[in-house]
This record gives sequence, structure tokens and C-alpha cells, in this order.
Amino acid sequence: MRCVIARFPFELTKGGVLESMKGVKPEPVTGDSVIIGRRHYPAKQVGQVVTRQDRRDFSGDEVLRAMSRLGFTCRTTPEAATARIVDPLRRASTMLGAPVPV
Repeated sequence: MRCVIARFPFELTKGGVLESMKGVKPEPVTGDSVIIGRRHYPAKQVGQVVTRQDRRDFSGDEVLRAMSRLGFTCRTTPEAATARIVDPLRRASTMLGAPVPV
């Protein structure tokens, strides 16, 4: 399947990706990941191995898009939930950096 990563076209197949990742030790996952076989690989590591390009040349989203089109399971990092401060006095104290009143 033709996939574009970092503005370069690549002819990728599921078997080719499996072969490329064989014997590659997964790095610790801190963000987006791709499940290949039974292992979880960071998206940037997969992109680097498959394309032989520097990780700074492409985004994790490009790799996730290509790998999901090939049938691999991809996981994205959940967005962090922001804490909502309801009380106006607490909100003002937090904005000014003052201790929050009890």
C-alpha cells in the first residue's frame, strides 16, 4: 500500500513492516504507540525503522495513519483533563499564585 510519510511515498505492506520490526526491542512508550505482534512500539520508533528516516522528519500522526491503514492497532495518548475551579476566590488566588483559602 502506498503511504506518504514526511512527504515521501513508501510502498508498505503488513508483512514488510512485521519483517522490519522483527528483532527490534521496543522503547518505553510515553505517547502514541503501535501494536505489532504482541509488542507495543512508540510510533516514532516504528516510523524510523520502516522509513529509515530521522524521527524529526515526520510526525507520529503520519505513522499512526499509515499503520492503521495497514491493519495494525494504534493507540493515541489521551488528552489530559483540566481541573475546573468553580469558586471565584479560589480562581483568583490560583491566578495570582497566592495560597488557596480554606
